[in-house]
Amino acid sequence: MLSVLSYGRLVARAVIGGLSQTDGRDYSLVTASCGFGKDFRKGILKKGMIFGDDACFIARHRSADVLGVADGVGGWRDYGVDPSQFSSTLMRTCERLVKEGRFVPSNPVGVLTTSYYELLQNKVPLLGSSTACIVVLDRQSHQLHTANLGDSGFLVVRGGEVVHRSDEQQHYFNTPFQLSIAPPGVEGAVLSDSPDAADSSSFDVQLGDIILTATDGLFDNMPDYMILQELKKLKNSNYESIQQTARSIAEQAHDLAYDPNYMSPFAQFACDNGLNVRGGKPDDITVLLSIVAEYTD
Repeated sequence: MLSVLSYGRLVARAVIGGLSQTDGRDYSLVTASCGFGKDFRKGILKKGMIFGDDACFIARHRSADVLGVADGVGGWRDYGVDPSQFSSTLMRTCERLVKEGRFVPSNPVGVLTTSYYELLQNKVPLLGSSTACIVVLDRQSHQLHTANLGDSGFLVVRGGEVVHRSDEQQHYFNTPFQLSIAPPGVEGAVLSDSPDAADSSSFDVQLGDIILTATDGLFDNMPDYMILQELKKLKNSNYESIQQTARSIAEQAHDLAYDPNYMSPFAQFACDNGLNVRGGKPDDITVLLSIVAEYTD
């Protein structure tokens, strides 16, 4: 038999739990971005939300906050194609669809699919490939909906621990899933995946959760424990603090990428695949760092 005191505690817990589940407040994402192109040291910078062959966007609509990153496949450069054109056009198209309200928050794969097929039908010729990751916060339901194709991805951190993360998609070592547009007549010779192949997930988030969305240039050079150490420096949810932390993470990943003696996650993965590799992986790096906060107009 429960004592009156124990019963009261159970009721209190139920009430508190019920209140948390029916929180009537809208949530939003406070997001900052930072990145470095691989050619950053050469002084080559591109305008807008483009870092080398990476691209990203941050958009808001009435019901949701939406983020995206894409990593253009560098191999196209060997054929005279600028890899950043595909990734940046894909992200700009996703951003436009969100701002026009042409999306369903619970279906980020739909944003990716519609954007990709717009590119396929574009009157202006566009060639290339890229990975892509889309993250959507539904303000009212407090759910995060994600779609990830390839080896870009996201982490959700709560209480100093990773509570959710994307799954990397690789055909084989260093060959991620990717969206592609090939020259006419050679489509079958170019690796291309359907947007429907993206790994999707949906889960509840809480106020104060940290969401880090990034291209593989970050994850190939910084293991989780290093990222978590940097996130500990984030003390509040104001934009300036988030921007500073995003920059600190991107800078550390960039420095490690050029360290020949560092056993990076990429080098470890290469060794696991029978290759003798050591050092960081020089690459474009894009970081979007967000905190779940109470929505304010």
